[in-house]
Amino acid sequence: MTNNLKKRSQKSKAERSKAERDAGVAAAAIHYRVTLANLHAHLFGVSLHIARPAAQQVLRLPVWIPGSYLVREFARNLQNLQAHQGKNPVAIRQIDKTSWLLECQPDQELLVRYEVYAFDNSVRSAWLDATRGFFNGTSLFLGVEGQTTQAHTLELVPHKDRADWCVATAAKAVVVDPRGFGCYHAPDYDTLLDCPVEMGTFWSASFSVHGIPHRFVVSGASASFDGARLITDTRAICEAEIRFWHPEIIKNNSAHRTTGKRKSVIPFKNYVFMLNAVDNAYGGLEHRNSTALVCKRQDLPMLAETSNDTPGEEGQTYTTLLGLISHEYFHAWNVKRLRPAELTHYDYSQENYTQLLWFFEGFTSYYDDLLLLRANRIDTPTYLKQLAKTINQLAQIPGRKLQSVAQASFDAWTKFYRPDENTPNATVSYYAKGSLVALCLDLTLRLEGHSTLDAVMRALWTRCEGGPMTENDLHKVLAELGARSYASEITRWVHGTNELPVENLLEQHGIEIKYEPAPIAQRLGLRVKEERGVVITHVLRDSAAEAAGFASGDEWLAVKPHGTTIQDVWRLHTLDDLKLYLGPAKKLTATVARDRRLLQLELSLPKPGQLLSLSVRDAALAEPWLGLRT
Repeated sequence: MTNNLKKRSQKSKAERSKAERDAGVAAAAIHYRVTLANLHAHLFGVSLHIARPAAQQVLRLPVWIPGSYLVREFARNLQNLQAHQGKNPVAIRQIDKTSWLLECQPDQELLVRYEVYAFDNSVRSAWLDATRGFFNGTSLFLGVEGQTTQAHTLELVPHKDRADWCVATAAKAVVVDPRGFGCYHAPDYDTLLDCPVEMGTFWSASFSVHGIPHRFVVSGASASFDGARLITDTRAICEAEIRFWHPEIIKNNSAHRTTGKRKSVIPFKNYVFMLNAVDNAYGGLEHRNSTALVCKRQDLPMLAETSNDTPGEEGQTYTTLLGLISHEYFHAWNVKRLRPAELTHYDYSQENYTQLLWFFEGFTSYYDDLLLLRANRIDTPTYLKQLAKTINQLAQIPGRKLQSVAQASFDAWTKFYRPDENTPNATVSYYAKGSLVALCLDLTLRLEGHSTLDAVMRALWTRCEGGPMTENDLHKVLAELGARSYASEITRWVHGTNELPVENLLEQHGIEIKYEPAPIAQRLGLRVKEERGVVITHVLRDSAAEAAGFASGDEWLAVKPHGTTIQDVWRLHTLDDLKLYLGPAKKLTATVARDRRLLQLELSLPKPGQLLSLSVRDAALAEPWLGLRT
């Protein structure tokens, strides 16, 4: 081919691509165009085209993102808002903290331009610098009041100086280039917001599970990252969770069933994992067919590792990462589709209250590690160690006696996401206690011999048609499958503050429980930071430390055992130093610094507390629960 022919061919392709892209844009009532406006200033540029605006068109930016129950005020990062119809500027008036009113000529195309500052390196907001871009739609996309159910398109424009950057998103592509830049389609505003976008020079790999394409991208990994192992483990997790929700797939050896025409039983057509590896962070946020994850670089599998039971901290943290992957993937069913009836339609302008987070987050937390076991990613001792950790954590929260887990769900907006020094004394985690409620229900159902929690979850999926559910739905399914009412258990365990019968139920399922002395911090009722000395972060209710007068923020400087002289005052570097300095003494004087004032606190040591550990005592009893029989 001659150079002229090549040029004409390339021009023809470019014109054809532009025409296809323009056609996609024209077909949508709402179109967003996102540019990487200024990498070093961390600014995304957004253009919003509205084909037929109202005369008084209201635009609103969400104040929260589904899955993270806190008003985060994303509008604080929006700047330089302008609007035009043709060459004429449009008057804009801000009507509240997150809404703007535009005086428009109706049915004449409206173009709105603005910038978004993006410097939150979490899974909840947006980030942009010279090495990576990421955003959730809740941070970037002004919603068009009255038109949120219309079709939306999104155009992602590459940066002229970042020719090696690619895009990862689960959004439906219309016309995109090989790197992923181009035009995407969403049937409505909710769908658009639920497809986060990753951009950069990330590592990427693809795999298929029961005919469903999956992609995993990792940003920020070091050279020692073992991507092959991550994909092997992630595929096994996905297979286990699809088997959990859709056992008919295994029975029919297919991801489809025939009901006149072929229809997938798996509720998504593709899935994308987006993992950002950083120096020190951990978390995830679920979406309908993707998830955004963040972890420490050390949490990633390393090339030198060969198995999941690698000794040392590295193997343990990788297991934690696998648990996070399992947790967020499970959410594709439990909370993104099967979800609280109160969240049937999201109101992005304010808090959306529900008392069911103990079910949607807690039950997901129960299954995340259990499904790692079923996927053969961890062994039974590792699973029981993780379970014991959750049991011990809940036992160390005085707030479990004050707040029910249903109330904790409702209070997530004001308490769970705004922890302070009094949090463990006044609240309970709907993740931790919710997971143990799930455990108790599962073991009770199995003990009575009529059903399992696995069957209950699948029955809820069927009953609610993979959509909104209420607590009453759970009651009815439990009664149908368990052959009796479980209202009493739900009242005590969920709406009350009764202690859960965890230990008794575990023992009846062949699990041996042993006890060992608790660390000195738990014995005293303290939580501390030990960086350059001992700083008190939390003082637990009714503890020895509270009785002595310790307070959050105190720096514990020194200790003097009772019955000793002034020469026996010792500088404290860690709490473990107490063992060295106290000897047989049961009382001591603690020197603490509070607001630059030195205080002497008299502390009496309580009896040693206990931590439990779990192991299998009777494999025959434990196997139906811990094995693959459900």
